[in-house]
Amino acid sequence: MEEDSPGGREEGRTFWGGLRAFLFGDDGEASLRDEIEEALESREGEAPRVGDLSAAERQMLRNILHFGEKTAGDVAVPRGDIIAVPATIGFDDLVATLKEAEHSRLPVYEESLDRVVGMIHIKDVFLHQVSGKPAPADIRSLMRTPLFVPESMGMLDLLAQMRAGRVHLAIVVDEFGGTEGLITIEDVVEEIVGEIEDEHDEEPQGLLIPLEDGIWDADARAELEDVAEAVDERLGEVEEDVDTLGGLAFVLAGHIPQPGEMLAHPSGWRLEVTEGDARRVTRLRLHAPAEPAPVE
Repeated sequence: MEEDSPGGREEGRTFWGGLRAFLFGDDGEASLRDEIEEALESREGEAPRVGDLSAAERQMLRNILHFGEKTAGDVAVPRGDIIAVPATIGFDDLVATLKEAEHSRLPVYEESLDRVVGMIHIKDVFLHQVSGKPAPADIRSLMRTPLFVPESMGMLDLLAQMRAGRVHLAIVVDEFGGTEGLITIEDVVEEIVGEIEDEHDEEPQGLLIPLEDGIWDADARAELEDVAEAVDERLGEVEEDVDTLGGLAFVLAGHIPQPGEMLAHPSGWRLEVTEGDARRVTRLRLHAPAEPAPVE
């Protein structure tokens, strides 16, 4: 077999060096992230061999690779879905709210949700109950301090702060200091491992379910861009800063609409609130615009 000439080897090195520079930049080196992603993509659709990464492990690895690209604002529970209590709430009502919400922590606010002053942990409420002490006149005595973070904070920094402060709940604030959303340590972990269902989670219903006669059953958490794609693009055209159907319902009503209310959209669609409470809308029915009468 003939050996390559020095000139041929040099030409080959120049070609591959140029290709690496084109693909990976002038330094000619692929990052470890690039190499891992490329390896995952090359095995896409393949059944894992014995001892190889499972499909779930591969997905978690992909999530980890992009975890640092997300911000607190990307992951936070939207403001409209936050369950919080006023600082003036009585102890018995607080217990009832914790039972109904089935959350271990609730933000506490003064005047409005934009003034969160603390959080209540269900463990502190339970310990007070079993202590035999009288109900506190002011629930502030049971409050803990949550973490306040800007919506632009990266997830890696957020996770580091939550771990360092041993805090499991963060309030996400906008540039004006108003409450934008809420993040728990569970939300952070779910960005890596996927949705974590616990014993209190209800069997999930579909976000958008087509029914008969142009009617859709919809979860209020459905993203407007998904609604625009699946139902009607006009439902996604909103000037106000809202991202979900629940937010759209609030904008159309001018208040928190209650079950039974029918809200008119400029496109002719009607949004019927079917489930909700005093704090939020949870489910709606979307009624298609009436067919225009035929011109004779």
